[in-house]
Amino acid sequence: MKRELDIVIISDVHLGTYGCHAKELLNYLKSIKTETLILNGDFIDMWQFRKRYFPKEHIQVLQRILKMASKGTKVYYITGNHDDALRRYSDFSTGNIHLRDKLLLKLKDKTYWIFHGDVFDVFIQYSPFISKLGGKGYDWLILLNRFINRMRMAMGKPRMSFAKKVKSSVKEAIKFIGDFEDTAINLAAEQGYDFVVCGHIHRAQMRSQEVNGQKVTYLNSGDWVESLTALEYKWGRWSIYEYDEADYEYVNPKLRVKEVQPAVEPEEELLNGSVPSTEEFLEQLLQREVGASK
Repeated sequence: MKRELDIVIISDVHLGTYGCHAKELLNYLKSIKTETLILNGDFIDMWQFRKRYFPKEHIQVLQRILKMASKGTKVYYITGNHDDALRRYSDFSTGNIHLRDKLLLKLKDKTYWIFHGDVFDVFIQYSPFISKLGGKGYDWLILLNRFINRMRMAMGKPRMSFAKKVKSSVKEAIKFIGDFEDTAINLAAEQGYDFVVCGHIHRAQMRSQEVNGQKVTYLNSGDWVESLTALEYKWGRWSIYEYDEADYEYVNPKLRVKEVQPAVEPEEELLNGSVPSTEEFLEQLLQREVGASK
């Protein structure tokens, strides 16, 4: 049975890159039923987008979200730095899909300020070239990490994240993360918000801090490249979900018989067998939703 949730927030999926764990995200999305789904930036990685690499699992994630929207889930796509090309379409809505740069929510008399968080990154603001170059190096690190993790899992060992280990051991990385969180909390306090929700730094977190007598809670949904995490809201409480392969493995892979894949249903055909450019993809996506809403 699907777990019923009020709100789910995911970020930094980076569809279109080798590091994206689309298969695992698809498993997760199929296992939940939520009233609101918030994609908090870097959902599609347009910095690294290549026509030659957009596997079917990545397309299936998009199809699943469209299907959730068609069944009543409100989907908010908040832009980030890796999908900043979509910012010129901000405030666009069609059916249950809404494109935004930021989102304000009111829950139980508390105000939530939700945005990706790249505005705090000085390298993105003042040196986008260096940021994209660093993103490419990060992509190669993640690709190597995935190869090694396949070997570890074949030997019965758990996954490990190189990038997470680097961040946890390098003082400058730790300082950047701490500064990022403190900046978000202080700005939220200045604006009078009770909660601030970000992504961007690939580190799931929940912490509260008092600023000038006002309590502010910082939430971060993590990512689906390294930690495979999400924020979940149910019964008035937030929790961090962390993907566990064991929750979705019902049969030993060595005993599993290969199944014949069913034909794709017409209503789930999204890209007609080809991978378009970023602009063509967005146009097809929006046209499909507009047609469905008529």
